[in-house]
Amino acid sequence: MTAYLKRLLASSVAYQAPSLISAFLAIATLPLYTRSLSQADYGYAETLLTFIIFTSILLRLGLGEAFVRFWFDDEDRARRVELAQVIIAITATVATVAMLVGLALAEPLSQLLLAKDDAGLMRLGLLGLWAFTNLEMATALLRVQERRRAFVLASVGNILLTITLTVVLVVVLDQGARGYVLGNYGASTLVLLGLWWKQREFLGLRLRRAAIPLRPLLAYGTPTIPADATVFALNVIDRAYILRTQSAAAAGVYAIAIKLSTAVIVAVRGFQAAWPPLAYSVTEDADARRLYAVVTTAYVAVTGIVVAGLTLEGRWIVRLLVADDFYGAHAVIPWVALGWALYGLNLVFITIAGRAKVTTRNFPAALAGVAVNVLVLVALVPSIGIEGAGLALCAAYVVMLLVIHRLTRTLFEVPFEWGRLATIVAVLAALSVGGELLLPTSGLVGFATRAAVFAAIVPVLLALRVLRPEERAGLRSLVYSARARRRGGSAAA
Repeated sequence: MTAYLKRLLASSVAYQAPSLISAFLAIATLPLYTRSLSQADYGYAETLLTFIIFTSILLRLGLGEAFVRFWFDDEDRARRVELAQVIIAITATVATVAMLVGLALAEPLSQLLLAKDDAGLMRLGLLGLWAFTNLEMATALLRVQERRRAFVLASVGNILLTITLTVVLVVVLDQGARGYVLGNYGASTLVLLGLWWKQREFLGLRLRRAAIPLRPLLAYGTPTIPADATVFALNVIDRAYILRTQSAAAAGVYAIAIKLSTAVIVAVRGFQAAWPPLAYSVTEDADARRLYAVVTTAYVAVTGIVVAGLTLEGRWIVRLLVADDFYGAHAVIPWVALGWALYGLNLVFITIAGRAKVTTRNFPAALAGVAVNVLVLVALVPSIGIEGAGLALCAAYVVMLLVIHRLTRTLFEVPFEWGRLATIVAVLAALSVGGELLLPTSGLVGFATRAAVFAAIVPVLLALRVLRPEERAGLRSLVYSARARRRGGSAAA
């Protein structure tokens, strides 16, 4: 079990490292962007970026999920290479056709999505759609091979190039929303071309000669499309609803709240990248059941602590990092952060279904979540504004988790540690909500007392014996190993 956890930790850290760098640079440049972009421009750009990710889910045909799952069914390298060739070729073809059709319809698409005529901005978004869709497959190939160093180099290069281009286009050249979108996805296009060159062994397949049968891949992947699209729709519906019923400015403030929830988003994305390859590589069902349960408990503890910190100190984070016009984002941060944490927890149940190769049960859960999201949005946003959208997001994910657990528990039974989970959730809720309601909301005293409450979370959990003795020993082993590697690296330098 310790070996599996070390692999998960190593992969998560590798996949989180670029996200951490991205988050740091994004937060560092946020004052520049919020002073160079109007609230409306920021709202339009973020809405378009969300559309890119959502549409990419449809274009990938679920083949990315099938690729990660089926890669571990066969250890023969030649067949693995051909599997990658088939999926990369299909993805590139579909993305290119979609981009060309979209370019021809850029003006009506911009009116439909952004409620304004801006064909130029839409065309840049379509370039981003093409690059993002293909880049997802290129990085998936690195993940299944556990080529962590190559993944980090590609991702960090993309981040640095993106930041450079965006600052030049938005701050120096004052290109507004167009500069923001082009900066994000112009860099991705260049990185994609570089990865394709490095991965050229996996390119150039003629599909009619492929020995890999497409039917099992599509049978596995296609049912994930409506589920993934519906889940991601939770990130589209709230912004679109705010944009059209409140204002573009309100959508911009809501987008800032999402940006400032970066700590949770980074953890979730690292887990999202690292978890499926590890989960599917475990061959013994007994080991997999135990691993899934332990990882779920650890995930709830780690992300819950981060959400608690953002809840307690959100006001000061907003004051420090963004212009005064965006201060209203502080009210939404706790709910958005909690929503992202719940989204990551949903991945555990998706993996359970994926291990059994039954992906048809994901969609009913996702549909239930979206239905609740829409109902709560309509009920709350008109009266309490963007905070209602954050509450709707959390309600949707809670319902979705309840439904998907019920639908998947018979596929692959996992002995979840309900007692420990309840203790962790109770401590986190009591300290974070209690601190938010009872402690000062401004000044040095407010910051210091809330920081003290946050610092007390881990000691309280340890006092309640949330960690078992063998887990304490395993954690100490991981810390000692990390220190030894650090000393070894320093000595070698």
